[in-house]
Amino acid sequence: MSAMLCLVAGALFCYVIVYYSVFRGARCSSSVKLNGKTAIVTGSNTGIGKTTALDLAKRGARVILACRNKGKAEAAAYDIRRESGNSQVVFMQLDLASFESVRCFAETFLKTEPRLDILINNAGVMGPGHTQDGFGMAFGVNHLGHFLLTNLLLEKLQQCGPSRVVTVAALLHRCGSADFPLLASKKDSVSGQSTWHNVRAYCNSKLFNVLFTRELANRLEGTSVTCYSLHPGVIYTELCRSMSLWLHLLLMPFAKLFFLDPEGGSQTTLYCALQEGIEPLSGRYFSNCAVQQVGAKGRDDALAKKLWELSERFTSIS
Repeated sequence: MSAMLCLVAGALFCYVIVYYSVFRGARCSSSVKLNGKTAIVTGSNTGIGKTTALDLAKRGARVILACRNKGKAEAAAYDIRRESGNSQVVFMQLDLASFESVRCFAETFLKTEPRLDILINNAGVMGPGHTQDGFGMAFGVNHLGHFLLTNLLLEKLQQCGPSRVVTVAALLHRCGSADFPLLASKKDSVSGQSTWHNVRAYCNSKLFNVLFTRELANRLEGTSVTCYSLHPGVIYTELCRSMSLWLHLLLMPFAKLFFLDPEGGSQTTLYCALQEGIEPLSGRYFSNCAVQQVGAKGRDDALAKKLWELSERFTSIS
């Protein structure tokens, strides 16, 4: 019995060491206050988006929850206002799977809000289907929707500088690829709708997030707007809600033991949005609250420029 107890104790000790040294991740230690500032967080009705919005609200920011689901977003706004004591937390309708919705959101925001200091492109999906405009879901939501949103709000960000654009990518960008003939012909980065194709499409979209940030930084050089992409950590959130039941069952034990909770997963996003002194690192990729090297494709300026130009055509941005 004593040997079994020692074995269990040893296993728990090893788990704690691994969790806190590898999985738990760094914490954002910034004490910056945001009174008088305005932030938009997409996909902020749940998961790391909601936790990010809560932290910004606690710092005094006016926070716009840019979400598709009105009921869930209004409930999240209520929760954040109650917990933060900040009444300046509001919901605005945004469906990143619809260019019309993105344009409507931007038009409404620009008419009703006097400033924008932080734009956090947080929303993300992994799953089958197509957007309202006929694009693959991951490509259309994770990349094109945020590409269009950022461009429509860029002038306001420049007017209110110094300001920041933070885009949540993922370590899986290293597994991504950019097949431009396929993108041009099929309006998607993959050719099928199987689970494997959905995972590949997600990886590709995360590479596009990294490339978008890199090209955006090149175009904004010399302005008061900086931008960053990041890996938030391994988090088990509603991102995988469209996965099959067997994948959920397979992931759940690992998620409970090792994956970050939403608070832990929001730390690098907050670091990129708040940390002073990282302006010279605009366009770079962060993880664990520190700048990191990206995969070779994520450093390809020609690839980033080509993706930007294709995205301009797809979204009719001139």
